Amino acid sequence: MNAAMWRERIKTAGFEKEIAALYGDKACENAARYGKLIDLYEETFGADGTEEIGLFSAPGRTEIGGNHTDHECGRVLAAAVDLDTIAAAAKSDDGCISLLSEGYPICRVQLEDLSVREEEKNSTASLIRGVAARFAELGCKVGGFRAVVSSSVLPGSGLSSSAAFEVLVGNIINSFFYDGKADAVKIAQIGQYAENVYFGKPSGLMDQTASSVGNILTIDFEDPEKPVVNKLDVDFDQTGLKLCIINCWASHADLTGEYAAVPVEMQEIAGYFGQKVLRKVNRTDFLNAVPELRRKFGDRAVLRAFHFYADNDRVPRQAEALESGKIDEFLRLISESGRSSWMYLQNIVPNGANEHQEMAVALALCDVLLNGKGAFRVHGGGFAGTCQAFVPEELIDQFTKDMERLLGEGCCHVLNIRSVGGTRVG
Repeated sequence: MNAAMWRERIKTAGFEKEIAALYGDKACENAARYGKLIDLYEETFGADGTEEIGLFSAPGRTEIGGNHTDHECGRVLAAAVDLDTIAAAAKSDDGCISLLSEGYPICRVQLEDLSVREEEKNSTASLIRGVAARFAELGCKVGGFRAVVSSSVLPGSGLSSSAAFEVLVGNIINSFFYDGKADAVKIAQIGQYAENVYFGKPSGLMDQTASSVGNILTIDFEDPEKPVVNKLDVDFDQTGLKLCIINCWASHADLTGEYAAVPVEMQEIAGYFGQKVLRKVNRTDFLNAVPELRRKFGDRAVLRAFHFYADNDRVPRQAEALESGKIDEFLRLISESGRSSWMYLQNIVPNGANEHQEMAVALALCDVLLNGKGAFRVHGGGFAGTCQAFVPEELIDQFTKDMERLLGEGCCHVLNIRSVGGTRVG
């Protein structure tokens, strides 16, 4: 459909009904986002009114179980959420990908050279070039296209806006030039490739997979080249819970060393046994070696290994509890994971921080406000960013009101689990 046709369709109840699978009761407000996106496309590229425009969406993701397990080839439980990155795109014949992200300058990537460029590292262009390059390696004849992009994925929230962007670009190329032959997991792997090789960030595959596949899923990274993805048969709306992400208002600046130390210390323990990651080390062998490991690597590294084994084992039990409708058991396991992250993984308070312990305060408020109901835990990397709470529906209004009064207006975001991953809309 061209721009004029999209404008008419977006106004219909049928379009709202169609995107309800993506946004639930927020379909109306998100339909308006697509209308603004069509306007932005024409403002940016001066469309002549005849070109065929496609609409695309890729969701953010939340980590539910398996905190800092993926880099040790462990298991995770994750889910797509109803905040997303969307695009309006059309093919072009100029051999160039031209993409405007709302609020940023236009980015152009010439397709004649898809090799890694050092000067592009850590840039949007590197992600676009990397996704295109990987599709080309798979035999796809990648062509040019023009796109405008808008995102509701909260920056710095741990919901992974970068993975959503990679999955979005992957879906555009897959739809326009590859006849949809790449499945959701392949698109996720392509996004990870772009982030690792072209962007220069050695990320795992959890973020991209959760965004690309959708709903609630487990991922087992025992073989990182062939992760085992299991999409759960769960309707989260039937659990009686609301998922909240709470911003603790702490900056990620100057915390690179804190994040890097987690896998480094776990892998030092693994190295003692001649392995690269803890998943390859027998738990009993680890326990028997604790006295020597403490002497050689220090207590924090040993405690972080304790966390890995426990949280890795919790993931399948969390998944089973959800699928069986054992919500109390699921919440108990979430709480266990949260305690383990604080006590053993120690990714709540940065080393030496006394005056500023924002994440700890946010978790303490969750503890008091929930008063033994629901569950809460650190979300993602830790030290700063966000925490996660599962709040009984009957408490959500009061919980949100009290949290924003005590921690700051705009801190609490109530999200829905999205059943659909990266997709072409309409």
